[in-house]
Amino acid sequence: MLALALVAIAGIAATRLPWQSWRRSPNRDLVLATGLPLVLTGVLLGPGLGVLDGALLRALAPVTALAIGWLGAVFGARLEWRVVRRISRVDWGLGTARAAVTFALVALAAWSLSRARPALGSAWAPTLPGLLTLGALAVVSGPGAVAQTAQAAGISRRGARACRLAATLDTLLGALAFTLTLALYHPRVPVGGATLGWLRWLALASGSGVLVGMLFLSLSRLRSGRDDLGLALSGVVLFGAGVGYAADLSPFVVCTLAAVVIVNLSPHRRRVQELLLDWAHPIYAVILIIVGALLVLPTAWLLLAIPLLAAVGIAAKWGAARAALRWLRVSGWPANVGVATAASGGGEGEEGVALALALNFHLTFQGAGAGGILTTITLGVILAQLAAPRLITRARAPAPLTPPPQAPEVTG
Repeated sequence: MLALALVAIAGIAATRLPWQSWRRSPNRDLVLATGLPLVLTGVLLGPGLGVLDGALLRALAPVTALAIGWLGAVFGARLEWRVVRRISRVDWGLGTARAAVTFALVALAAWSLSRARPALGSAWAPTLPGLLTLGALAVVSGPGAVAQTAQAAGISRRGARACRLAATLDTLLGALAFTLTLALYHPRVPVGGATLGWLRWLALASGSGVLVGMLFLSLSRLRSGRDDLGLALSGVVLFGAGVGYAADLSPFVVCTLAAVVIVNLSPHRRRVQELLLDWAHPIYAVILIIVGALLVLPTAWLLLAIPLLAAVGIAAKWGAARAALRWLRVSGWPANVGVATAASGGGEGEEGVALALALNFHLTFQGAGAGGILTTITLGVILAQLAAPRLITRARAPAPLTPPPQAPEVTG
């Protein structure tokens, strides 16, 4: 009752705030883009009021898997072959180098912190897959958020497109690293009496995604009306997410591969992309609320580790990008592309990949206490999103002019 009374008081007080000055604040859109208000709503409904308690969240696990799978399908729908093949080898080289350095440095920094403070090692359980997941998701960026950040910082339109491409490559490579982590360290749950090794896990996840995509192609040939396509798409995403969750695979991986098959083989690819994006915003909002309800603070050392890992990730992207640009002598890429790609939040499905993968990790390892990993990734994403515009603005600022040396005074 006390908590409900506080919520009522906050609601009444909100009507008295000077909203006109808040609307004019340049930081409003930035805060909203991080999803922080919805995460705080989840914290209020979860640890605050106890409405979304542990039992209810476990019962809602299939719904969570569907939300993860939908965002995976939105990201997969971007990976059309005609677009991917236009990416040059130099761009692939830049993206791979930046991703490898970021992954290695963040994972190494997390391992060092866990060794220095054993409480962090317990919070990031299971330790080895948890550390690799922190490294993989530090690579992930939000293409839309990155483009908006670059334009707001004064980067040209061509440079903003280059930043968006770099963020897309980061997201793809980070998702691949996370998939390999799950394949190597997923809980050994027998499927049909046979324990899955990493190669069989990959084969089963890939085959499931392809079959789910083929199922949509078959349904769309039978009935290709607008409403029929929407119903068929919702059904196959639900089916793919269910297979990924129930078979101890990944809802994100299965639905991403299904969407890749659909957009590359279906004549209705544009309609499919529109249908997926229509529901991406509300589904991402649901994920933010669920993530907020699942946040835990197993140790106060997390409050120090989160900004440190975020700083390492941003510095790794910036340093690796500048070194690769100088070594490969690439033109057309902004010199500060590494700082721009730090942003990883936003409202579209492709912007929620980091949190969707973090939630996927939590679903997979929830019995091992994966709440610390989810908290670290969530707060790190929000922190990086808030810091990216200021960092890129400062990085683009001209160096201060050095005053000319003064001639010594001659005394007579």
